[in-house]
This record gives sequence, C-alpha cells and structure tokens, in this order.
Amino acid sequence: MGLTARSTGSGVLSSDICVEKSDPDDKVIVIAGNPNVGKSTVFNGLTGLHQHTGNWPGKTVSIAQGTCRGKEFSYVLVDVPGTYSLLAHSVEEEVARNFICFGKPDAAVVVCDATCLERSLNLALQVMEICPKTLICVNLLDEAKRKNIRIDLDELEKCLGVPVVGTSAHKRSSLKRITDRLDELCGGKITPRPRRLRYIKPIEQAVSIVEPVLEEHLGNVISARWLALRMIDNDTSLTSEVERFFNKKPNDIAEVSEAVERAKDLLAQNGITSDCLKDRIVSCILLNAEEVFDECIRCEDSQGAFSRADRILTSRVFGYPIMLLMLLMIFWITIIGANYPSELLSAALFWLGDRLGELMTALNAPEWLNGLLVDGAYRVLAWVVSVMLPPMAIFFPLFTLLEDLGYLPRVAYNLDKPFCKCRACGKQSLTMCMGFGCNAAGIVGCRIIDSKRERLIAMLTNVFVPCNGRFPMILTIISLFFVGGAVGLVGSLMSAAALTGVIILGIAMTFAVSKLLSATILRGEPSSFTLELPPFRKPQFGKILVRSMLDRTIFVLGRAAMVAAPAGLAIWLLANVTVGDTTLLNRITGFLDPFGRFIGMDGVIVTAFLLGLPANEIVIPLIVMTYMQQGSLAEVAPAQMLELFTENGWTPVTAVCVIIFTLMHFPCSTSLLTIKKEAGGWKWAVLGFVIPTVCGVVFCAVIANVAKLFC
Repeated sequence: MGLTARSTGSGVLSSDICVEKSDPDDKVIVIAGNPNVGKSTVFNGLTGLHQHTGNWPGKTVSIAQGTCRGKEFSYVLVDVPGTYSLLAHSVEEEVARNFICFGKPDAAVVVCDATCLERSLNLALQVMEICPKTLICVNLLDEAKRKNIRIDLDELEKCLGVPVVGTSAHKRSSLKRITDRLDELCGGKITPRPRRLRYIKPIEQAVSIVEPVLEEHLGNVISARWLALRMIDNDTSLTSEVERFFNKKPNDIAEVSEAVERAKDLLAQNGITSDCLKDRIVSCILLNAEEVFDECIRCEDSQGAFSRADRILTSRVFGYPIMLLMLLMIFWITIIGANYPSELLSAALFWLGDRLGELMTALNAPEWLNGLLVDGAYRVLAWVVSVMLPPMAIFFPLFTLLEDLGYLPRVAYNLDKPFCKCRACGKQSLTMCMGFGCNAAGIVGCRIIDSKRERLIAMLTNVFVPCNGRFPMILTIISLFFVGGAVGLVGSLMSAAALTGVIILGIAMTFAVSKLLSATILRGEPSSFTLELPPFRKPQFGKILVRSMLDRTIFVLGRAAMVAAPAGLAIWLLANVTVGDTTLLNRITGFLDPFGRFIGMDGVIVTAFLLGLPANEIVIPLIVMTYMQQGSLAEVAPAQMLELFTENGWTPVTAVCVIIFTLMHFPCSTSLLTIKKEAGGWKWAVLGFVIPTVCGVVFCAVIANVAKLFC
C-alpha cells in the first residue's frame, strides 16, 4: 500500500533530486532493480533505514536516500523506484531513468531476482550501457536454490564484464559483499568492461550515424550510443530531460537533427517504421538477456506447491470466493479483536476528559474556554482515537501480512479483467486496495497508472471503497440494527458477513461508475500493463508489526486527529451558540430535515455527515450529541444508543440508508485536497465530491420511497 509519510508526502516522485552528502568525498550509488526483487530490503539492510518493504510490485514510490560505509569509502545510497526497463512508460520509471542518466552517480547497483534472472537482466544490460561502473547484485539466492535454479556467479561476472555478488537480502551478513565490491569498483581495483547490447544490423547502422555526431556536440557525459537510439526512437519524455541537463535542445543542432533524419530514413528503407522500432529494440534487449541466461544459469522445471496455489488463487472458479473469504476473515478478526480494547480506551480517554474539565474549573478558566477545549476539541479527539485505533491496530497488520505474503498481487490479477471491461486500467485494483486503509493514500497511489484518463477514473472512484474511518460507523449500525441480540462468535460472524456485503456493493459501484465515466466525460480504451505475480514468501512478522503500526496506523490516526480537534471546536460552537431560542446546530438540522426525510434519514443525520467532512469518524457522535440536546459529545453504551435512535424515528430502513450513504458520499477533506493536487485542478475535486454524493442520494431516495410503498 505504501501508506507512509514518505510515500504520500509532497516530494514523492519529484524529478528534482538533491543528493545529500555529509562529505564531498562520499560516493553516490544508485540502487535500481525490477519491482519486488528485494531492492528496498537491500537498501534498508545497508543503510539501516526502515523504509516499508512489503511484497508488492512497485513498492518504492519515492526516492529514498541513506548512507553506509565500506572499508575504503563512505556511500550515499539512492533507492529509485522499481522499473522493468529504462524505456520509461510511467512516472516512476521516468524518475528512475532520469536519476541513472542525469543524477551523475559514481556507480550503480542493479538488484536482480535469482528466481527469474532473465527478466532482471533486461534492466541490468540497459543500466550497464549508461553507467559502466555497475555492480550486479543477484538477490534471493535462497529462493532460487529451493526452486532448483543454479547460477554460476563467476561465469555471470565474466559474461557481463562487471562485478557480480550473490545475496539473500534478509540475511544482513550477506550484504557485506556489496560494500566490499563497491570499494573495489570505486577505488579502481576493478576495471569494468560491460557487455555491449547488440541490435539487429539496420538498428546498429542507424545508431552509428547519430552516435559520433552526439559525441562531438554533447561529449560523453551521457552514453552517446544509448542517447542516439532514444532520439531515433523519438522518446519525447527523455528529450525534455536532455534539454534541461544540457541547457539546449539536441534536435535544434542542425548536424544532430540531420543525422537523426538520415538514421530514420535508413530504418524505413529496411522496413522498420517508427511504429515498430520500439518493439524491435525491446526484442533485441530480450535476446541479449536470453543469451546471458543460457550461458550462466541452469534450472530444473519443478511445479511445486506454490504453483498449484497460484492456479487455485487465480482461477475463475476459486479466485473470487477465496478473495471474499479472506475479506470476511480479516473483518471478523478485526471485529472480535477491537471491541473490548475500544471500550477500555474510550472509558480511559473520557475519564481523562473529566479530569481535564475538573482541572480547568480549579484553574478558574472561563466556562466557554473549558467547553471549547475539553467538551469540544478533546472529546471529539477522544472519540476518534477510541473508535479508530483498535480496529486499525488489527486491520493494518492483517492487510500487511497478506501483502508481505504475496497474496494481494493475486487479488489485482483477478480484478484486472473486470476493470478492463469497464475500460479502466487493471492497476486500479491496486489503488482500490490502498483505499481500504485511507482513500487519500489510494488517490496518491493512482500515480502508478500511466494514462491520465484512467488515472482520473481511479481517483474519482476510490471513495467507493470505505476507508478505515468509515468502517466503525458501518459496523456500529450493522451491530445495532441487524445483528440484534446475537453475541459472541455468531454476532461477530454476522457483523463481518454484513460488512463484507457492503464492501462488495462498494466494489460493484466502483466498476459501474468507472464504466459510466469511460463512456461519458472520460472516454477511451483501456491500456495494458505488466503485473508481476511475485513468489509467495515467508512473512517477516516483526517488521510487519512495526511498520504497520508506525507507517500506517499512527500515520492515519495522526492525520485524522489533526482535523478532528479543530472540527470539535467548530461543532461545540454550533451546539452552544444560540440564535433566538435555539442553537445554530438545531437551526441547520431543521432546515435540512425535509431533504433528509426524502432520502430515508433526517436533518440531524444529514447535518452530521456535512460536519463530518474533516473526519468521517465523528458522524455517529455528532448524531448522538444532537439527539441528546447536549453541547458536547458524551459516551453512550450500545443499548442506550439503539434506544436513542429508535426514539428519534430510526427504523431498519433508516439504518440501511445511513449505511448506504456512509458508503457513497463525498470523501473527507483530506481526500478532496489530494484529488485537487493529483489531478491538477479544483474541477476534479468538485467531481470527486459530487459523483459519490449523487450516487448515495439516488440509492437512498429509491430505497426510502420504495419502502414507503410497503409500510
């Protein structure tokens, strides 16, 4: 999910990379590799930084830096986003390519997956062409051994012409070989002679026309051979970076422009047009990687238990039922595990609130100040913490466990076809999964989608997956009105099943609205993408617990708390400032009551949703506070809450409408601001507000008015 301060901060995927050296003599090393090869784990092991390293393709969505020391040199390591090729197709791949090309690293470390080395070599050969001082790190050797894959590292080093080390990244002792070989590489003890990528004769002839001209005008700061091929292929994203780097446009140089045109004419004469040139280049790179693989790797085909598991988990018959059972199991464990801690935490925090109130009274603080700070800001904050923290402390580790195990990419694989049928990108399934934790994080995660049209669709529909702020509210209503007197195992299973049904409805709405947007304001065809199914791996339980708590639970809770406290101040003012003989809050609820009745609720509920814009967690306490005619939030037991709701006209139909509107209404203010930032304009944030709200209003109005016909 990548839900961290680093992965959702303002500097994510910035092309302006500032390398921070503690000493001018520090060597800058770029760490590159395919997604899910253990690149970030290698980085963390060398530097001691604890970047999130879940088993998810494309985990690194920002550039991280760290330091380590060898026997001879100190190193600044730069962990760039995972990429399959330097022929960039996404923002992340462009960031990785740009740093390797223009970041002036002293050397590069390419982390490769020993279990599928041929694919990793595609990237390694391209990096070697740009950065001759390259070290190949063959990671996951222990997994390769289990799969009967034998790699001759000495022969691989001779074949590639650059140093090669073998590691198992989770064994930190094996990483010392990397710094030892880097010392040799940067100290000049090793003279690399990188294997040259060979292309078919027409492409080689075309490159030979442009390469010497580029060397003459731009020098050898960047590999002239590699740049020549990219210019012939008309790589526009690279051209703009080259212009920034050299402060001039290579195509504006008459000799360069003429040479590129002659090269294109030569290719055209050989039947290679601009439409098929990239395919020919990729084919040649693959053939080069295949040659190296055949020379150095021996493997015995073995279809083990993991292969059989993949066939089951991604099958048409069992794939979706298993997904639903997994979802049900996560919700059930979260429900049974969170109830008691949530009650204890709520009691403790509200007890502390009472003591704070007594302290304010003892200090002779004005009553209005006591109300603002304790009854307003503190009580709302206490409710949010007690409601959110226990479920998140269970949900996030469970979700991270599935991620670390390697199951979530199988979920994305299963959901790819439905999204493609909606003319959306299959990567949207990944961002939808991120939305379970926090919709703002899911919206940021949409950066992995290349097409702007599909990226907008994913951002506008992410809200249909309920975030962790809406789970408690949905669960509360389900428990009060539909589980009834069922307690213990039966009650928790019924709650989990009902919640799973709500989630399925949300996913169905995601598909429906995605298809509607694709057919109207965001028309277009779905794009293809590469989704890796990583091998199943033994989860690292200690890291899962620490990272899910610090990177996810505390991060989301902190962000909710930041908006909950100011919202508490505003709510207290509305509930205590009177105009005439009634409070502002009551006037607002009275004004909205006719509309609320039309959609199966009332003015109090609609007002609570509107005031809950900063944080959805405060909607239920707002409803309780308004019904009880109190000026502050109060702790209410479930039985009292059910009695309070029924006394104020709630029926099962009301409860259904509240659940539906909780699932389908405007996202929180943080998510709206994130849409504005990511999409580049307020109009998309407005659409992000309107689309789910209209869907929720229509659904609730239909349910309420159909129910009236039978009541």
